Amino acid sequence: MKAPSCFVTAVILCAVGTVSADDDTYVTCGSAIKLTHVESGGKFFLQSDERQLQSGSGQQLVTAAPNNNSPKSLWQIREGHDTPICPVGTPVKCGSTIRLMHLETGSNLHTHGIRSPLSNQHEVTGFGQGGEGDVGDDWEVVCEGGSYFSGSSQYWLRDRPIQFRGTATQRFLGSSSTVKFTEQK
Repeated sequence: MKAPSCFVTAVILCAVGTVSADDDTYVTCGSAIKLTHVESGGKFFLQSDERQLQSGSGQQLVTAAPNNNSPKSLWQIREGHDTPICPVGTPVKCGSTIRLMHLETGSNLHTHGIRSPLSNQHEVTGFGQGGEGDVGDDWEVVCEGGSYFSGSSQYWLRDRPIQFRGTATQRFLGSSSTVKFTEQK
């Protein structure tokens, strides 16, 4: 089976804590990260802002955009809904359920069964306030060795490809160069 176009690499900008003072190998709870699209050569970053979709769910817009210096591409790793608190600095285990909170808006990366007006796939949006939302905000961390990968790892490693699978939909987070969002004023 061919892997879907949904690989992402976490670029850690501010690791709040790590396994030890000398170890920055792992992505950890509380970290502020940027997510890049691997198949684009890392040229596109997952971004969001206050704008709302004008169709579909009407929730907050989430896109892949080329501006890597924008604060609109910062996401914080938090524990999933109804899961134990993940203390800051704790390495994220492969297979664990997390939420990704957009730092600028406080909404969570969210998915549900509503079709995207652009791709006709499941819509991905920003939802909730202050990191609060619902189970549509939960994402399983699929590391190398899981699903479409070869090799193995117990923890999410920095600068290594991973995938996110929405626990509510069982669909992978992905993007395509054939689907483009353009601002029209």
